[in-house]
Amino acid sequence: MRQAIAILDSGVGGLTVAKEVMRQLPQEEIVYFGDTDRAPYGPRATDEVLEFTEQIVSYLLHFKPKMIIIACNTATAIALQHIRSLVDIPVVGVVQPGARAAIKKTRNGSIGVIGTENTIRSGAYQHALQALNPHIRVVGLACPRLVPIVERRLYRTDEAKEAVSQSLQPLLNTTIDSLILGCTHYPFLSSAIAEVVGPRVSMISSADETAREVSAILHHRGQLARSGKIPIHRFFCSGDPNTFQAIAQEWLGEQIKVSPVFWQMTRLSGN
Repeated sequence: MRQAIAILDSGVGGLTVAKEVMRQLPQEEIVYFGDTDRAPYGPRATDEVLEFTEQIVSYLLHFKPKMIIIACNTATAIALQHIRSLVDIPVVGVVQPGARAAIKKTRNGSIGVIGTENTIRSGAYQHALQALNPHIRVVGLACPRLVPIVERRLYRTDEAKEAVSQSLQPLLNTTIDSLILGCTHYPFLSSAIAEVVGPRVSMISSADETAREVSAILHHRGQLARSGKIPIHRFFCSGDPNTFQAIAQEWLGEQIKVSPVFWQMTRLSGN
């Protein structure tokens, strides 16, 4: 039986990573969990994010995946190292790949990061970027209004454009030439974001670089799926499956089935 790649997110944002994994690794099967009932994670307490991430990983381990992708910047910033200490398969986050992509792209060494309150407060991107290049200048900005807009499927509305415009105003007088979309929900708003920051600023999504890292790790471990049968992807969410399915089908460009999950979650225990 083919082992899947497990992907988890606070909601639909991780679909941006799933889409890139499906593009770069078309033979791989994906099992995806979006915690739409408890999104967003950005304003939540650190211990809540840790607990929720553990619960979802515990659920996904029932599918015996060969790798876990934490496709949520908030959960990556708070829970990545903790989850790695609890499981015996590779766990990949989205912060380090995003930082590497931004380092490659910047011309003047000034990089902006937009994300949830928890992601920005953690300083995860600043630490990752300056570990790669200590001379990098980092401008972080929390944008708490944006995730709920995506989760409500309003990312093509005037409300979305207004929220993006108002949220990004503090960046307009800075010298940044690259902007990390430090939340996997934000690519849904990329057109509105690009319109606000203008053509001089390159937008960086971690999805492409994350998929490359996944490919490299699986290749090194001899676990890349071989060509053969068409992969079967499975999608689960903790909230309304209809909204999730509509967003997923629109973003991924294919028909999918989403299963709602209602269960008494349990936390992982250390090895």
